[in-house]
Amino acid sequence: MGQRYRWTIGFDADDTLWHNERFFQLTQARFAELLADFTDPDALSETLMAAERRNLGRYGFGVKGFVLSMIETAIDVTDAKVPATVIAELIRAGQDMLEHPIELLPHAAEAIGALAPEAEIVLITKGDLLDQERKLAQSGLGDLFDAVEIVSDKTPDVYARIFARHGATAAMMVGNSMRSDVLPAIEAGGWGVHVPHDLTWAYEHAEAPSTHPRFREIESLAALPELVAALP
Repeated sequence: MGQRYRWTIGFDADDTLWHNERFFQLTQARFAELLADFTDPDALSETLMAAERRNLGRYGFGVKGFVLSMIETAIDVTDAKVPATVIAELIRAGQDMLEHPIELLPHAAEAIGALAPEAEIVLITKGDLLDQERKLAQSGLGDLFDAVEIVSDKTPDVYARIFARHGATAAMMVGNSMRSDVLPAIEAGGWGVHVPHDLTWAYEHAEAPSTHPRFREIESLAALPELVAALP
């Protein structure tokens, strides 16, 4: 299908097409409240971030790994004295996150719809398979994508394989993460388009490749169709 078009355009999902990080931050705030008697919020946040980074290789990205990292952190900061009621509440918080309704970001559907007639549109997202499939189904965007790629991580090799498989002469990745959406896509030979989001997870931050010829940044997805049309 990709050979009908010049472009294969990949879209990130979480915090590019729909809200996601806000629910992690709300849950983390509740986590801090539950453990306020044991440690201060800043120290707890640092310990949790260290656990999340350490556990990415075990659990991958997504809600389930986040909940397991919170439980591990709770055991750590309480010297294994964390009440079972706190563990139970963390599990319930994770279940609530997995059931939360999807709220699209502005211009998501319009941008994809505008580009679909002239590009192969691919959702490229990482995280838990079931959760990502649920969010896509609830988003109402599923029919706009020519393909869906749910991957364990976003690396240059992963992008190179996806771009090659979809066969267009030019490839682009659009997303809010400099670390996962922009830099590895550029390294794989594609364009990287950054769409900033105020609540991007700290792990996803990286320095922008400002001088790279295949890097662009736009304020919102509303500007994407015009950007694509203007590229050489």
